[in-house]
Amino acid sequence: MSVSKPPPPPSTSHLAIPPSSTSAPSSSATSPSATSPSATPHPTGPPPPSPVKISMQEHFAINVCPGPILPIPQISDFFPRFHDYPCTPPPPREKKILKEETFNGETGVGYKDGERRLDNDGDREEAVDSDDEDTYLGTLEFTLLFDQENNCLHCTINKAKGLKAMDSNGLADPYVKLHLLPGASKANKLRTKTLKNTLNPVWNETLMYHGITAADMTTKTLRLCVCDMDRLGRNEFIGEVRVALKKLKEGENKRYNMGLERIAQNKDANNPTVEQGAVVAEEERGRILVSLCYNTEKGCLLVGIIRCAHLAAMDSNGYSDPFVKIMLQPDMGKKSKYKTTVKKKTLNPEFNEEFSYEVTLDQLAKKTLEISVWDYDLGMSNDFIGGVELGINASGQRLRHWFDCLKNKGKKVEYWHTLTQQGAPSGDKPD
Repeated sequence: MSVSKPPPPPSTSHLAIPPSSTSAPSSSATSPSATSPSATPHPTGPPPPSPVKISMQEHFAINVCPGPILPIPQISDFFPRFHDYPCTPPPPREKKILKEETFNGETGVGYKDGERRLDNDGDREEAVDSDDEDTYLGTLEFTLLFDQENNCLHCTINKAKGLKAMDSNGLADPYVKLHLLPGASKANKLRTKTLKNTLNPVWNETLMYHGITAADMTTKTLRLCVCDMDRLGRNEFIGEVRVALKKLKEGENKRYNMGLERIAQNKDANNPTVEQGAVVAEEERGRILVSLCYNTEKGCLLVGIIRCAHLAAMDSNGYSDPFVKIMLQPDMGKKSKYKTTVKKKTLNPEFNEEFSYEVTLDQLAKKTLEISVWDYDLGMSNDFIGGVELGINASGQRLRHWFDCLKNKGKKVEYWHTLTQQGAPSGDKPD
């Protein structure tokens, strides 16, 4: 007996009737009872099967997993400057390796083209962009003036032109950072304000280095870096210029307009020699500006603690909380000890405080003034930074300062002195 499938339902039907589970013979399909008008319209077979039921978990699993997972584009695809190499690779060229150099007081090997380099002397890092060496970076215009009488170096940052675009909007947020080499650190770091969204910034901002002597002008080099500030990432290095201060004459207001360059290879002049090592280590403690004046009318010595410069960092944050202690020896009791206020988180504090000692001129000639700079630590012993002794037993500029005070009565005499380890007492308890 042959079995055939039932015919498909008509296209005009709104309700599709599923076929019965058992097929009827072909002869029954043409029986008179099926075509009779008096036949009942309801089918005589079993009811249609109910739809398959699935759980809610299976339902969501089917909908959220339509196929294989496609790779997600990375953010670097939208910012080509973050690539280690440009999007369109240039023709192969020979890689040049820089010589070993000293950078911010740390010695390390050079870097190949295309690699990034970090500047660790500031609160935030600057990453070196990895474009072609021939890329135009812009120019920087600034003015330098050395005031030998006040031991100050005035650095006026005027403007920059045609800086390289560092942001995705084709602009940059530039600022200028200054260092004195050798021995770049937070103590001699200065920086201008940041100007937003410009490639031709105009600062007209004057920054000052205090405690710069004529000897420093013959050995120091001023480094000016132009960087782009980035709030979300590390600041980016645009370019730099370097000026040997020995070419700057005293009292000369010299204007410079120089093109920015990549990180240059350090010269031998920027690396201290072994013989100068002891001098460099001594200068790293910092300097202090002291004024002395003997008042004949009141019969007292006036000691002024004006400011310190380039102090050594004693805290983990790269700064110090300095204050100054002074003592006139031989000990005159409690009246011989004074100390200034504490200046928080600075390596170039300005005190401008004056203290008085009642002593005759004859007794003063036999005494010694001890000055020491300390880092304040709450609940712990204070850290000694450096000190200096002025008196008849001193030598060099310290002895000259003492003699000028005794010779020029009633006149305030100011001198810069280098802090040394010699002023450290054998033991000191926190006050």
